[in-house]
Amino acid sequence: MIGTLRTVVLDAPDIKSLAAFYTELAGLDEHYADDEWITLKAADGTRLGFQSAPDLVPPRWPDPAYPQQMHLDLRVPDLAAAIEHAVKLGATRLPRGDENYAVLADPAGHPFCLCLGEVDSTTFADVAIDCASAGPLARFYSELLGLPVTWEGEGGAMISTEGRLPVIFQEIADYRAPQWPDPAHPQQYHLDVEVADVDAAEAQVLALGGTRLAGGGDNWRVYADPVGHPFCLVW
Repeated sequence: MIGTLRTVVLDAPDIKSLAAFYTELAGLDEHYADDEWITLKAADGTRLGFQSAPDLVPPRWPDPAYPQQMHLDLRVPDLAAAIEHAVKLGATRLPRGDENYAVLADPAGHPFCLCLGEVDSTTFADVAIDCASAGPLARFYSELLGLPVTWEGEGGAMISTEGRLPVIFQEIADYRAPQWPDPAHPQQYHLDVEVADVDAAEAQVLALGGTRLAGGGDNWRVYADPVGHPFCLVW
């Protein structure tokens, strides 16, 4: 394990509105807020971050010319009621779904799934990362986050352990990577990974096939995974 998943971060031109949407959708509490960043926290400890991105080019899933890069899956006790609630909050129903799940887009255009589950209230099921080949990327993140590969099969893979947000890897036939910081091919999501020693963690990330990208601050550095998704090491 190099670090632990601290925050799943969504880019948005209006972070206050998007944070308000997820607060109401999933019963989250505000943990931090300024003009550029908002952090929300769920009862189970899952953290969502919202990063100001005025020039975000949103996905237009399922249009392959404007693909999603990642998405969130949420479990709900009543699918029809959850869909109605999400739409009232500003979500848009998207194609695909059945009696067990539905695909929607949040007000910034990020797709997410509502999945029927044996839960009392809306909870986060996982974060899903698009890629061309799931197995190799799952093994990269398994080493990065210290989560074992618990499923690998046709079209995908998963890393997970009790008490931590699972990460799913979803194979896409025409996968197109973000080219951060190129505004024509921007990131839509990224993961913040908390580490104790960033220099040691960086060496391990590079050895696994990650790439150091431009950008950083007093307590964060930017990298890309082997298929181009940016992520940050934070401390």
